[in-house]
Amino acid sequence: MPRKTLQQRKRSRITLLVKNLLGTENANDIMNKLKTILPETVGPPKAGKFYIFVYNAKTSGVRYDQNPLVAVTEVFNWGFRGINYHWGEVRQYTWDEVAGAVYEVYREEIDDLRRLPFSNILTK
Repeated sequence: MPRKTLQQRKRSRITLLVKNLLGTENANDIMNKLKTILPETVGPPKAGKFYIFVYNAKTSGVRYDQNPLVAVTEVFNWGFRGINYHWGEVRQYTWDEVAGAVYEVYREEIDDLRRLPFSNILTK
C-alpha cells in the first residue's frame, strides 16, 4: 500500500476527529478533543499561519469567541490580529488573554475545522 502524502497526513488529524464525534459534544468538548490531537505551538503565532486557542476577553460587555479559529495577519508586542473564521471578520487578541497554548493548524485542515461546531461565543 502506498504511503500517504504529507498533505493527506496533515488533513487526516482533523478528519479522524470529525468521523469519531457522537454529535452530543458541546463546543468546549470539541475544543478539548482538538487540543489533545494537535501539538502545542512553540513560540508566538506567525503571520500567514492558522491557529486555534482558548481566549478569555478582558473588556466588560464585549462579545467574543472563546475558541477561535484564526488566520493570523499581524503580530505585535501586545498580541496579534487575524481573521476569525467563526466571526468572518478581523479580531485582535492580546497575549495576556490567550489561556494556555496556541495550536497551529494547516491550510488543508481548515475545511474540516469549519465544519466543527467549536465556536463558543460569550459576553464578558
